[in-house]
Amino acid sequence: MNSSVIVFPGSNCDRDIAIALSKNKFKNKMIWHNDIELPKSDLVVLPGGFSYGDYLRSGSIAAKSKIMNGIINHAQNGGLLLGICNGFQILVESNLLPGVLLRNQKLKFISKNIYVKKTNQRSKFCNKYKEISKFPIAHNEGSYYANKNTIKKLEEKNLIAFKYCDDKGNVNETSNPNGSLNNIAGILNENQNILGMMPHPERMIEEKFSGNDGSIFFKNLLDNIIK
Repeated sequence: MNSSVIVFPGSNCDRDIAIALSKNKFKNKMIWHNDIELPKSDLVVLPGGFSYGDYLRSGSIAAKSKIMNGIINHAQNGGLLLGICNGFQILVESNLLPGVLLRNQKLKFISKNIYVKKTNQRSKFCNKYKEISKFPIAHNEGSYYANKNTIKKLEEKNLIAFKYCDDKGNVNETSNPNGSLNNIAGILNENQNILGMMPHPERMIEEKFSGNDGSIFFKNLLDNIIK
């Protein structure tokens, strides 16, 4: 399976995700943000980092990059698109996903391991994936917000992929690290081929160093693409 990781000025998780994909048998290419043509890809990833130094708003300048036209066409044609952390911010700034990512509730950068609960069963990103996962987060603007109608639609159409939880799977205020509405950690578009998530699965691919929930995530995705 072919994957493409988009590299923006200020990306700092592009190599991490490339290693995670290659380890899980994706044939990956690194694509510069200023390129016009996107290679044929089964999966496109917008990585974490601080594109353009997070000036104006996180992801807002990157959303205007030349490569985004190819990414939008890829997604509109049903191609899989994954945005992690800053990649999630770029997706909402591109209107590929609804809502916004606001400053964390306590106005501080957060870097720690958290737990998320899978709340979608049908998308290729989530189907057959484990119910509770441990992933790192590292962000300053990760608090998901949308209006009441959007939140209602996300809930009713099962478009929330992951919610912050505790190690037992309990979704509550205590397990919410950043103030996201409804403990939202990741959402899908209506066709469920676009996933934006704040946690970093690419940082959990080595059992002896951090854990392997990320490897399980990418292997599950590969299996769903192949079948």
